[in-house]
Amino acid sequence: MTRGVRGSLLAAVSLAFAGCAASNGTVESANDKPAATADKPAKFDKDPYPSTYKPYPGQATAVRNVTIFDGEGGRIDNGTVLLTNGKLEAIGGADLPIPADIAVYDGTGKYLTPGIIDIHSHLGDYPSPSVPAHSDGNEATSPTTPEVWAEHSVWPQDPGFGRALTNGGVTTLQILPGSANLIGGRSVVLKNVPARTVQGMKFPGAPYGLKMACGENPKRVYGAKGRMPSTRMGNMAVDRQTWAKAAAYKKKLDDGKTVDRDLAMETLAGVLSGEIRVQNHCYRADEMAQVIDMSHEFGYKVAAFHHAVEAYKIADLLQREGICAALWADWWGFKMEAYDSVPENIPLVYKAGTCTIVHSDDANQIQRLNQEAAKGLAAGRRMGIEISDEQAWTWLSYNPAKALGIEAKTGSLKPGKMADVVLWNGNPFSVYTRPEKVWVDGALLYDAMDPKRRPVSDFELGQPGEGDVK
Repeated sequence: MTRGVRGSLLAAVSLAFAGCAASNGTVESANDKPAATADKPAKFDKDPYPSTYKPYPGQATAVRNVTIFDGEGGRIDNGTVLLTNGKLEAIGGADLPIPADIAVYDGTGKYLTPGIIDIHSHLGDYPSPSVPAHSDGNEATSPTTPEVWAEHSVWPQDPGFGRALTNGGVTTLQILPGSANLIGGRSVVLKNVPARTVQGMKFPGAPYGLKMACGENPKRVYGAKGRMPSTRMGNMAVDRQTWAKAAAYKKKLDDGKTVDRDLAMETLAGVLSGEIRVQNHCYRADEMAQVIDMSHEFGYKVAAFHHAVEAYKIADLLQREGICAALWADWWGFKMEAYDSVPENIPLVYKAGTCTIVHSDDANQIQRLNQEAAKGLAAGRRMGIEISDEQAWTWLSYNPAKALGIEAKTGSLKPGKMADVVLWNGNPFSVYTRPEKVWVDGALLYDAMDPKRRPVSDFELGQPGEGDVK
């Protein structure tokens, strides 16, 4: 048995889920599915490497006497939730009946929320330790690489996954390629669970995303190589030419004509058919407007602009287009296109009625997204924008779920949805608050009071405080 498999199994044992470790990372499953053939191109929403995710086993659970943010802007004081069979069965007040023979937790003085969803992460394809051998997020060999898929770089043993769960309450995350390229490739949505393969983490049925980027990064990377693009007009020209080629490819398919298998064109045709969602790195307001015009020209939709430090300038346009803005609280000034930021970006965008999201783009910041949202909440209140705590939680769960196309399954505490739930030891917008317990699909994966319920990467096993290999 290899060290990696042995370590992952030991980590699963430490979570008391050894019996389920194989089902969440079946090594054989990645290769026992028939691949698409050259004369029969894969449908754009079909996955030749499908999810083998199976929820870890949980037990029927109730949490009572707790303050609940339901993820869609609702709040219940002295509330109760019931988790059964991996789903949220019921939510209500103190009078909600609790069945017998069920695990019951008292949440007095504590808060319960949906698990945080990070729409912009590079965990796994830029894993820890951060060394060149692990730098697998940017295929910086061509300005457009829609044929690459982030999941083929994801290392599921990245210690960052466990830290995001235990320190940050993150239960779902989208892993994106980097932003060196105008079109960087497909993203993948993962459940934040220990697994031996990325297929064992893939969110069942989640649409793929396409990572795009505008602005300084592509023109700097390729201009420095003496090739196009080296300017913003070059960025747009390369993008438009690529979309024109994709539109012609899709038309041939729509007309029933035979085409050679082209992985890049398949991805872009999937965007044009509405099956794959565009996740667009973009900072400046004028460039976001240009990208919107380009999307109209070629008939696709942008799901979300990421970073978007100037989103406040065009919040009404984003609202009208139905485009989400995935934002930092206060990252700015590290390059020219990030210079014209304001601390009130998040609340101003929210006030305009735009789908507002707080994201990380960072292995450390993903561990404190609740605090990043609190910064935006405080900035809005200082300028007189009244936003309740429970409304602000939409930035961390339901809105990112909408942008990813998984809001029917997770992102809020509604009966029938996945039981992805965090119990916080205080108000989650306080710097003193941490996750006390985290459930994913109703399985208690983390319990601050129980050392056996702490996900540990096999890469860290044997280090002080990070697992025992005896």
